[in-house]
Amino acid sequence: MFRGALGILVILWLVLGVVAAAQRGYFREPPERCSQAATIAVVIVTGPLNYLGVNPRMGCELPQPSP
Repeated sequence: MFRGALGILVILWLVLGVVAAAQRGYFREPPERCSQAATIAVVIVTGPLNYLGVNPRMGCELPQPSP
């Protein structure tokens, strides 16, 4: 019973994150940079916290090939 309710809460949390990302226009075109994709992922994971003023931004650096 508890596991089912927890699963539903996690799904609702992530759905709210997807809605927040869509409202910010992140799905209009594919991300061009790693940092854009990371920001979209963090917005989705933070879920309803986006509506409490959280505005997550992420950056990332891809490893460079060795010379």
